[in-house]
Amino acid sequence: MIQKFQYLISEVSTLHLNTLFILALVLFGGTLGGRLFQKLRIPQVVGYILIGVFLGQTGLKIIDLNMIETLQPFNQFALGLIGFMIGGELKKSILKKYGRQFFTILLFEGLMAFIGVTVVIGVIGSLLLQDTTLGWSVALMLGAIASATAPAATTDVLWEYKARGPLTTTIFGIVALDDALAIILFAIASNLATHILGMAHQSVLWAIFHPMYEIGGAIVIGGLSGLILVGILKHYDQKDKVLVFLIGMVLFVLGLSITLNVSMLLAAMILGAVVVNGIPHTSRRIFELTEDFAPPIFILFFVLIGAKLNVQSLNRLLLILIFLYVTGRTFGKMVGAYLGARLSSSHPSVRRYLPLCLFSQAGVAVGLSMVAAHIFPENLGNIIVAVVVASTFVVQLIGPPCVKLAIEKSGEIGRNVSEEDLIRKVQVDELMDTNYPVIQDSTPLKDILHIFSESPYTQYPVVDREGKLSGVINISSIKNSIMLEDSGSFLLGVDIKENFEHQIQDKVSLYEAKGYMDRYFLGFIPVVDSQSVIRGCFDRRMYKKFVSTRLLELSRDGDDSE
Repeated sequence: MIQKFQYLISEVSTLHLNTLFILALVLFGGTLGGRLFQKLRIPQVVGYILIGVFLGQTGLKIIDLNMIETLQPFNQFALGLIGFMIGGELKKSILKKYGRQFFTILLFEGLMAFIGVTVVIGVIGSLLLQDTTLGWSVALMLGAIASATAPAATTDVLWEYKARGPLTTTIFGIVALDDALAIILFAIASNLATHILGMAHQSVLWAIFHPMYEIGGAIVIGGLSGLILVGILKHYDQKDKVLVFLIGMVLFVLGLSITLNVSMLLAAMILGAVVVNGIPHTSRRIFELTEDFAPPIFILFFVLIGAKLNVQSLNRLLLILIFLYVTGRTFGKMVGAYLGARLSSSHPSVRRYLPLCLFSQAGVAVGLSMVAAHIFPENLGNIIVAVVVASTFVVQLIGPPCVKLAIEKSGEIGRNVSEEDLIRKVQVDELMDTNYPVIQDSTPLKDILHIFSESPYTQYPVVDREGKLSGVINISSIKNSIMLEDSGSFLLGVDIKENFEHQIQDKVSLYEAKGYMDRYFLGFIPVVDSQSVIRGCFDRRMYKKFVSTRLLELSRDGDDSE
């Protein structure tokens, strides 16, 4: 039986599977894996990556390197969306309040990771490779790459658990700025390494100019594109048009950045920052649209990260270098984050838990390793790529659970709650008015008029003898009855009621109730029990009061913690 299964897998692995089939497999598999890990109280991103491992080079080999290369534009698009959403967290008020803190922590955690990896691999790697020149060149390149922190896996956990507070704010700030620091350190390190190896083709001036070009170009592209997008979005409020312009501009920024060889992730972040500060009052809805659109792209991104890993290609030397890299980087990030937070007088939760939140690395680190592979001799380039890709897999697995632990310990989980989140968790019977006046079919007109004069509502449900809805009486019904002056004294509720077929169960969520009322343009709706007997009524004023009060309370809680 086992042999038959292995034969079947080998046959499937050699089939020419088309891109659409692979996309479907990745999305379904990634979703199931993410859901499984969520139930195990592990961030879903870990499930995405492990599904990628199962389908990729280490597992069934259904996703081969050619397919990964074919799907590379989706990866770039995912990074662009992530960068845009991170930029949306960089509001002027936050930068003004935390700017000094962000830069201090950034310098310490980035430089300490650079120093930690460079020293550890420089010393031990030179002994392993039996070549001091080669050992320190590898160490410098890996040290520079180690300074990068992947925003994707880290921020995915923050969004998944609705985190809000000083720690969450700091994490967003650090991962947004980390890309620029990594580019600068990489340019300096590559220049030093080429000089050490005696193969320097670039001047010191180039080493200074190139990172300035990459960063400055990204700022210009993201900034100008952001201003254009803000101008467009000020004239449109339909969801479909807003989403089209938004995705189109993100793709434009990514494409232009790749063409001009500048940091596309940084450009996307600048685009998001310009939008959130350019139209602050409507930007929340724009970023919520992006959140609704992005999940399939994110799943694809993380599954492909796992698919790239090939354990079989790792030899003893590479395993040792991977261990040294992960250890040196982890130690450097943790010590640097703690020292930076302490020196910048950060919130206590930032000092305690930020060191757990900066382990992940992915797109930028792998991209820089690929650049290194083109710059340096084949043996050196292959070592750098293998170490970075393998260690990326390791830290992508340990990083998200550590971020979850940190925001859990700091008490920031569940604070970034939207209106939709609130109304999904509340049932209608928790808010309905059980004292809402109900008119009987047999109620005389004079008593009905008394109810209207004494109560603040403009329409009332009418019930039959069993207490079930039989219609409504509103202002229009009263006007019509008054016109019948001669027979007015004989009119009952059954005579003047209007047909009304809408009602909701008392155990449905507020989200379902609002959706029903929106669909039929209702201002109020009777609430019934399982026997269809009216228990009370619910209207939009109750809804608005509840939502505004709860959001204000959560906002105050978040502000107090900061």
